[in-house]
Amino acid sequence: MSRVPGWLGRLGAGLTEMSERLDERRAEVERETAPDPSVAPPVPSQPAAGPDPVAEAAVPPARRPAPAASGHRPDPAEAVPWGVRVAAEAGWRMLVLAGTLWILMRVISAIQLVVFAFVIALLVTALLQPTVARLTRRGVPRGPATALTAISGFVVIGLMGWFVTWQVMENIDTLSTQIQSGIDDLRDWLLKSPFHVTDKQINQIAKNLREAIGANADQITSAGLEGVQVIIETLTGILLVFFSTLFLLYDGKRIWEWFLRLVPAAARPGVAGAGPRAWRTLTAYVRGTVLVALIDAIFIGIGIYFLDVPMAVPLAVFIFLFSFIPLVGAVASGALAVIVALVTQGVFTAVMTLVVVLAVQQIEGHVLQPFILGRAVRVHPLAVVLTVAAGGMVAGIGGAVVAVPLVAVTNTVVGYLRQYSEELQRQKAAADEPVAQNAEDPAHQG
Repeated sequence: MSRVPGWLGRLGAGLTEMSERLDERRAEVERETAPDPSVAPPVPSQPAAGPDPVAEAAVPPARRPAPAASGHRPDPAEAVPWGVRVAAEAGWRMLVLAGTLWILMRVISAIQLVVFAFVIALLVTALLQPTVARLTRRGVPRGPATALTAISGFVVIGLMGWFVTWQVMENIDTLSTQIQSGIDDLRDWLLKSPFHVTDKQINQIAKNLREAIGANADQITSAGLEGVQVIIETLTGILLVFFSTLFLLYDGKRIWEWFLRLVPAAARPGVAGAGPRAWRTLTAYVRGTVLVALIDAIFIGIGIYFLDVPMAVPLAVFIFLFSFIPLVGAVASGALAVIVALVTQGVFTAVMTLVVVLAVQQIEGHVLQPFILGRAVRVHPLAVVLTVAAGGMVAGIGGAVVAVPLVAVTNTVVGYLRQYSEELQRQKAAADEPVAQNAEDPAHQG
């Protein structure tokens, strides 16, 4: 045990001596390889190996590796994966767009009457503008042509409304008697039908209806009290539609030019080209829809007239008006005609009325609309269903009426702007190609 400390001491001394020799040898090597300060360093014939600047520029900034810095942590933005950064950039932009759209919808809902009046005026103008143009080409001054067309159009619409109201009021007593008799006949048919409906079940259904009406009596009364406000708003909307239509028919071109001045200069040529195409699409849609609705109303009206359904002409007018609501309007107007036939003439007449309605609507959907409306305003049925549903949820019947022409016009505008952008890119590429060729030509380099 006494020899161990001596052995450890000799080992430590040997290691110390070895370390000193290594230090001396390292110092000699450094002195031998050190450059002479009096001699200039040679210029390298080739650039030192390093990162390629062209390849480095091709890499997105967010994917470039962070510069090595000893003792420092990397930038947090550089540590986030590229996909997450792209999703975050797109996400906050979508939030801004959603907020802008929400604010716009709030503003529109606050002035809903004015917006709907102007949109309806646009639709009426699209319907009447060809008549004004025809009268102007025949030598009639634009002012009288506009006044004559607008007044005639609104007189026709007013006469239609008056005729429907007059027919309903004239036949209300007879209709109520027929409805009561039809209900009794329907009850007898249900009792004798193979559905095994009992008298007790029918009385229970009638009792439930009476209780539902009694429970909602306050709401019905309040709705009646609000009728005065509805009438005032309706009259205000009619006046706004009338005056807006007059100004759009008479001065629509200058109104469009004034609107173009509000558009930024860079986007003005594209908007100026998209506007006339959107107007042609709207005009074709409105005129085609009116023609299809008129054909539906005439043929369904003739069918229910020969089936002795009461108030065939007012029902035809309702069918014409409801046809402006795609899909939903046809179903609602057809169901109304079938219900009137059921409660007044019985089950057989109701079934025949349903056959007439379905036959006319099938001809309309597969023959009339593709032939009359054409490909210019064709919208996929799924888009029609979704837009009508969304428009009805947002703004009721008015929103459902406006939804489809809005989608058709938007489709036209977006398609034209896409083609316009592609054409600009092709023109720019064609203009840059001669410049690039001249730059590569040795004759131009001298």
